[in-house]
Amino acid sequence: MAAQHPEELAAPAPDAVPDRTVISCTGLVKRFGSVTALDGLDLTVTRGRVVGFLGPNGAGKSTTIRILLDLIRPTAGLVRVFGLEPRRSAVENRRRIGYLPGELRLDERLSVGQTVRSWTRLRGADQTTLDRAHTLLERLDLAPDRSAKSLSSGNRRKLGLVGAFMDSPELLVLDEPTNGLDPLVQQEFHSLVDEATARGATVFLSSHVLDEVARIADDAVVIRAGRVVAAGAVGELVGHARQPFSVVFRDAVPEGALRAAPGVRDLEIAGHEARGSVAGSPDGLLGVLAAHPVDRLLLPEPDLEQAFLGFYSGPEPDDRTGADGAGGAS
Repeated sequence: MAAQHPEELAAPAPDAVPDRTVISCTGLVKRFGSVTALDGLDLTVTRGRVVGFLGPNGAGKSTTIRILLDLIRPTAGLVRVFGLEPRRSAVENRRRIGYLPGELRLDERLSVGQTVRSWTRLRGADQTTLDRAHTLLERLDLAPDRSAKSLSSGNRRKLGLVGAFMDSPELLVLDEPTNGLDPLVQQEFHSLVDEATARGATVFLSSHVLDEVARIADDAVVIRAGRVVAAGAVGELVGHARQPFSVVFRDAVPEGALRAAPGVRDLEIAGHEARGSVAGSPDGLLGVLAAHPVDRLLLPEPDLEQAFLGFYSGPEPDDRTGADGAGGAS
């Protein structure tokens, strides 16, 4: 009897997955020998959203993507793409997915133009797809007559983006898409993402470039050591970030009141100046400031980088946490 893969056990019927769910992972585990790359990852991505998949190198981003595309199999857990098991529907799914791998392998005997023609034939696509590929080459400033062997890492990335976008796929899965791209090409990439979502496509992109995710993503999923530690709309995640502050008092610093104020953390006192951060609403801090003369106050808006660093500081959580919203963990 053939061995059963974990995702076959107690698998729900495809129609049990909501129509708007494009990617669904439940309790996903992947081990490579003694190394656990994914440790019970839960993930849901809904149609039409741009979802940033955040985490440092080694967090499990590329492993998750390879499982979604059936390039590797999970050790345990359930995974669905378009409501289908990747191992049973890999060929069908790949016709609907544009994929940019972290490292693009090319036939270095071919030119750029020959490469896109080869991809068109392999996918059974038509002249419309080939014409779109050449339009993308022009937009990304990549000459068709360039040898694949001569391409820099940035130009290889451009060619990979052409391969991902040329079929106008329903789902774009992009692994570190802007690595090695100059700022102008990054802007063109953002335009391509906007055009894709305007026609209803879903974009799932892994990145450790926080500014990029903040600019183009609707939602973010943050993973740490193979587990989701936060998920939700980008604005919600930023709202949970610790907000740094610096205040100079006219008189002595009311240290006791500051330390007692709800949400105030990491307080440091130097002369008449107090520095620290505030988690959540700053109302408690502002209440203390209102009762004491202040000469200067700096309270900048938190950004995604601050939120991200907060999720990675301190001990690893026992429970995965998340925020409601499309693209979030479920």
